[in-house]
Amino acid sequence: MPTKPSDTKLTGLFLDMLAAEQGAGPNTLDAYRRDLTDFSEFLGRVGHNFADAETQTLRDYLADLDARGFKSTSVARRLSAMRHLYRFLLNERIRTDDPAAILSGPKRGRGLPKVLSIADVDRMLRRAKELSEAEDASPSKRLRALRLYCLLEVLYATGLRVSELVALPRSAAKRDARMIVVRGKGNKERLVPLNDASRQAMADYLAATEAAKADKKNSVAASKWLFPSFGESGHLTRQHFARDLKELAVASGLQARLVSPHVLRHAFASHLLHNGADLRIVQTLLGHTDISTTQIYTHVVEERLKSLVRDLHPLAEN
Repeated sequence: MPTKPSDTKLTGLFLDMLAAEQGAGPNTLDAYRRDLTDFSEFLGRVGHNFADAETQTLRDYLADLDARGFKSTSVARRLSAMRHLYRFLLNERIRTDDPAAILSGPKRGRGLPKVLSIADVDRMLRRAKELSEAEDASPSKRLRALRLYCLLEVLYATGLRVSELVALPRSAAKRDARMIVVRGKGNKERLVPLNDASRQAMADYLAATEAAKADKKNSVAASKWLFPSFGESGHLTRQHFARDLKELAVASGLQARLVSPHVLRHAFASHLLHNGADLRIVQTLLGHTDISTTQIYTHVVEERLKSLVRDLHPLAEN
């Protein structure tokens, strides 16, 4: 009887398929790897593996996640990873059945995203600009402040995912560029417009990095990335930017827990819709494949419609 492939090998084959056929990026692949590793460890404890686990064992794993205090959204994500895995194993004839096919996930209420007000974002932008213009700052400190201000301006102007933002190429800051090409999820490209403030922030930051070339120790100035670093990726990490953003939030008089790159992305979308943008346009700008993903913001549209009827309808009460 042939030896059954190990869970590690099957995970590797599955991730290779996601990368090759679906264009899954590093972050997506890492998330799948973490989820399937946890699932495999559970199976090992109860004497099973991917190749022989039955539906009841999968249900036991979901119950174990619940007992460990996982949120319904996290349980649903693990179930999604299991479903994708077993469809792959069935298609590859590693299994003759799909034990995840009849599983039902936890009911999820789709919560509204955290959103900063326009005034909150303005406070952060003003504070970031002040820090970038501080005359008593050292050259390295000023460069970091210019980078943070640039990141914030570009993020709020475009609504990019943080992984897209930190991995922007240096060419994105070309002089007078009105649009940038962004490579998003599934390796799909989209055009995103820039406003005057974000273009100026990029120009100022790029000029500062060019000036840093005079310092022999600053080899990142010649990087192909707009936001270079000495790390393995060659560019600023999402975690580093998130930490800087929380520090800026505190310096701006906001609570750090309320601010993150993703919250700024939500603010971009919500503020656009509040000011009359079409939901389909916002979907395109955010890089959402499915309009249902963007519809989480419909509460903003509904509130705007209510205010329009209240303020403009001839029979509305004064």
